[in-house]
Amino acid sequence: MNYLSTIYPNKNHYIDQKNFSLHRKQQHFCRFSVAPMFNRTDRHCRYFYRKLSQQTMLYTEMVMINTIIHGKSDSLAYSEEEHPLALQLAGNDPKSLAYCARLAEKRGYDEINLNVGCPSPRVQKGFFGACMMKHAHLVSDLIKAMRDVTFIPITVKTRIGIDYHDSYEFLHNFIEVVSNKGECNSFIVHARKALLYTLSPKENREIPPLDYQRVYRLKRNFPNLNIIINGGIKTIEQAKIHLNHLDGVMIGREVYKNPGILAYVDRDLFNSTDCIPNSMEVVRSLYPYIERELSSGTKLGSITRHILGLFQGIEGAQQWRRYLTQNAYKPGSGIEVVEDALKFIINKNHVL
Repeated sequence: MNYLSTIYPNKNHYIDQKNFSLHRKQQHFCRFSVAPMFNRTDRHCRYFYRKLSQQTMLYTEMVMINTIIHGKSDSLAYSEEEHPLALQLAGNDPKSLAYCARLAEKRGYDEINLNVGCPSPRVQKGFFGACMMKHAHLVSDLIKAMRDVTFIPITVKTRIGIDYHDSYEFLHNFIEVVSNKGECNSFIVHARKALLYTLSPKENREIPPLDYQRVYRLKRNFPNLNIIINGGIKTIEQAKIHLNHLDGVMIGREVYKNPGILAYVDRDLFNSTDCIPNSMEVVRSLYPYIERELSSGTKLGSITRHILGLFQGIEGAQQWRRYLTQNAYKPGSGIEVVEDALKFIINKNHVL
């Protein structure tokens, strides 16, 4: 018995249940997403983001497969309200990735994403992330191993190149191999190459020049694939421009800095008729969640650190941020700290 049948013993019995609706579901969700961000997009952050947008696809932080398999804490925990939700995995072993993907599917995740774009030295040392772009056949084996044991979409997040492997031909070959051999039909492409040995992770998000046209060219050459663009996108208007050429847009740091962007996604990108939420109401809608988390031992600051940018550009926002930062981690801090911080916001009827 091979490892796939051990993980999913009844695979053949269910194979006919795969259908096009899964692909359609993924196309809908991938139109706009928030990027996986280390030390940012944890479950508290994602719960908050879901208050701002019902349609946005949310991603976990990158999770190492060994953390899932050997870790003492539950690294797959999330709240049901977070859906649609994707788990981003980092790893290079087909058997272990298949095990984690199957476990994630059982836990209810809507998508599994393989990280082939992170440039950090720690990730390189473990042979994960962007360095795997040079090994398209291995990446395709990893994707295929996960596809063989799950019914949910398996996607790849990658760069346009790494180091001196930065030609369009290199990128084209990578996508071709992983889509054909790995049967992957969705790629999230950060439109910068990664310089693995000369730049820090932060510098790799800012210094290599953006090349949106290269990502557009990918879509023209692979019209049957879902191509989602990431990198340097700051506004909904910019997202709309990219959506004229591509299937989806992913924004990361700008959303974390100014989460109010998400309040316009459903209306402007998904034609929702729901009203844009009031920022004060958004904060107060978090209170039941905060109280539940506090009762289980979560520190208030672990939640409120994600909402600091909500009042970006509004009078009193600086005092709001300062008060929460100074008081949310104090022993016994609760809802009253958030209420006191809200008093600094001058426009109580502010619509995001």
